[in-house]
Amino acid sequence: MSAMDRPTGQQTKHQPQTYDSTFLKACRREAVPHTPVWFMRQAGRSLPEYLKVREGIPMLESCMRPELVTEITLQPVRRHDVDAAIYFSDIVVPLKAIGIDLDIKPGVGPVVDEPIRTRADLARLRDLTPEDVAYVTEAIGMLTAELGATPLIGFAGAPFTLASYLVEGGPSRNHEHTKALMYGDPQLWADLLDRLAEITSAFLKVQIEAGASAVQLFDSWVGALAPADYRRSVMPASTKVFDAVAGYGVPRIHFGVGTGELLGLMGEAGADVVGVDWRVPLDEAARRVGPGKALQGNLDPAVLFSSREAVEAKTDEVLAAAEGLEGHIFNLGHGVLPTTDPEALTRLVDYVHTRTAR
Repeated sequence: MSAMDRPTGQQTKHQPQTYDSTFLKACRREAVPHTPVWFMRQAGRSLPEYLKVREGIPMLESCMRPELVTEITLQPVRRHDVDAAIYFSDIVVPLKAIGIDLDIKPGVGPVVDEPIRTRADLARLRDLTPEDVAYVTEAIGMLTAELGATPLIGFAGAPFTLASYLVEGGPSRNHEHTKALMYGDPQLWADLLDRLAEITSAFLKVQIEAGASAVQLFDSWVGALAPADYRRSVMPASTKVFDAVAGYGVPRIHFGVGTGELLGLMGEAGADVVGVDWRVPLDEAARRVGPGKALQGNLDPAVLFSSREAVEAKTDEVLAAAEGLEGHIFNLGHGVLPTTDPEALTRLVDYVHTRTAR
């Protein structure tokens, strides 16, 4: 039974406004007037208006300014007519909020000053409180007032991906320190992921209680693992996060990159919607995930650099593969690439809406 099928005493503040939106209907696997569309990283580097308002402001600082977050989150909704907004932030924001010394370096990504690799280091991962991220509550209040019936998706990094950044000290190609800890000290690894699951759960709860209509858990690096390692060493922490927010009755989306072999397990972890990258066709993804889940995806972001005809042909392939799904949200198979032409995204939204009108 999914969280959305359970009776719940807790309702989000703005759920009545967005409940009948096309996006949330698709998440609940209900009939929709057209296939809803939104894009990972739709708010950001591909938009000139984003570059203008972010000029001279470091990434982490921009995530802590409610007015700026509101403007950036709304920009793609205004421009592209997408069916959902996604809260503008970064997956390391809750880590910064609890005092971890990290920064987001342009062209590199999050860099942690002192990596976490010993049991003593765990003490640095204290609980996250709503007061730590008061700017998130303020920004979501401003956003939901502006968005009206358009749902806002809250998000967080999954425990494995956060752990990888913390253990490696930054982005990693091979995750050697991460895997060394996972295999070499399984108890410390389990305790680390459990602490991160608590922090992530608290961060998502803040967003839902402020008015987010759905949440997405990004496990960007988990495709580096074999299924057996995922089930044993990662899934318990991801499940803890999904269980922690189940009572709110909002859709829970789970997405990772290179996770074709993990799709079934990612659904099993507790997601209502499983995000699929471009490497696996949606009909095959549905077979791997099994019944009772909606799917999200999965046009290759690089396709948008091709001709309009090519984009439409590849979009038709995605829609054809999604034909028999219980629920489908159209998205890219990963985030919008920085040099994507914004007009290509606007055209794509219109094409999917028109092509799938029922």
